[in-house]
Amino acid sequence: MVNDAVTLGLMADFGREAKQQGFAVLGTASACEDAARAMHLENWLESGMHGSMAWMAERAHHRRSPQALWPEARSVICLGMSYAPALDPLLLEARPDLARISAYAQGADYHDVVKKALKRLARWLVAEASSGGHGEIGVKVFTDTAPVMEKPLAQAAGLGWQGKHTNLVSREYGSWLFLGEIYTTLDLPQNAPEPDNCGSCKACQDACPTDAFPAPYQLNARRCISYLTIEHKGAIPHEFRKAMGNRIYGCDDCLAVCPWNKFATAAHGHRAFLPRAELAAPELADLLTLDEAAFRKLFSGSPIKRIGHGRFIRNCLIAAGNSGQPQLIPLVEKLRGDADPIVAEAAGWAAGELGALKP
Repeated sequence: MVNDAVTLGLMADFGREAKQQGFAVLGTASACEDAARAMHLENWLESGMHGSMAWMAERAHHRRSPQALWPEARSVICLGMSYAPALDPLLLEARPDLARISAYAQGADYHDVVKKALKRLARWLVAEASSGGHGEIGVKVFTDTAPVMEKPLAQAAGLGWQGKHTNLVSREYGSWLFLGEIYTTLDLPQNAPEPDNCGSCKACQDACPTDAFPAPYQLNARRCISYLTIEHKGAIPHEFRKAMGNRIYGCDDCLAVCPWNKFATAAHGHRAFLPRAELAAPELADLLTLDEAAFRKLFSGSPIKRIGHGRFIRNCLIAAGNSGQPQLIPLVEKLRGDADPIVAEAAGWAAGELGALKP
C-alpha cells in the first residue's frame, strides 16, 4: 500500500534528509507516461524550436516518460535546490563595459553540486528502505544532462508550475531552482500537481530581448539568448547580435521580471551558488585577453567551462561590439586573425561596430 504508515514515515524522514543535503523543496510524481506531456514535447520538436540541440530529438522516446527511460521505475522524487540571487540580475544592463553572466553560472557548477547531493540521498533511501521493510529497491539519479522532462515532472510533483516562459515557478522560491530527480522502484504517494498561477501576467514575454516566445508557454530556442550563447556552436545570427547587449553567458531577463520572485530571497540559496567575485561583474576587457589556459583556469568548477574557449570569446566579442567602448578596439583587432573562423568573424563584426574595421 502506497499510503501505509511505513512508507509515509520513510518519506517524512527523507524530506528531512533532503533539507540537510541542501534541497529547498521536494515532491513525488508517477513514473508513468502522461499523454498530454508527451504530446507537447512531440509538437515542440516537430516545430523545430529546439534548434541545433539534436540530442533533444534523438532521445525523444526516452523523454516521453520516466518509464520509457527506465521501465522498472514506479515513482519520481523531484527536488529543487535554490540559487536565489542577492542582487537584481538586470543591474548590469546599463554597464556595457561589464559582461553579464547568468545568475546560475556565477558560482559552482550546479551539475556537480546537485548530482552529488542526489547520490547521497539515493544511498540514504536505499539503506533506509531496506532496513524499514521495503526490501531491495532500485534508484537512478538525474540532473539536467539526461533525457528527463524535468520541469513538467517538477510541476506534476507539486514543486511549482511551468510559467509562460516555460521555466518552473515556485510560490516560495520564484524562478531560481535547480532541479534534480530520483527515479525509484518504490511505489510512493504522489503530490498534487501545482496549478498555473501566472494569470494574465505576461511580464516574462514582454521582457524577452529577442521575442523568443511565439506564444505563452512556448519557447523558440533558436531565438533565445541562453541558447545562442551556450548551446549554439556557430556564428551568432546577425539579427540577434544587438539584442544580446552585454550578455555573454545565458540570459535572466524573463526570470528576473517574474513577480513571484518577490518571495525568493538569497537566504534560500545554497552557499555553493554564491557568486564568485570575479564572475559577478567581470570587465569585458579582461575576458577578451583570456587564452585557452587562462579560460580553463578562471572557469574551473564553473558550468561556463563547458562551452569552451572559442564559443566564450565569440560571445565576449558580440558584447564588445555592442559596448560603444573604443578602448576595446585593440583587443578586438587582435582576435580578427584568430585560428577559429567563428571567433575571427565575430571580431570583424565587433571592429566594424566600434568603427575601427581595417581592410
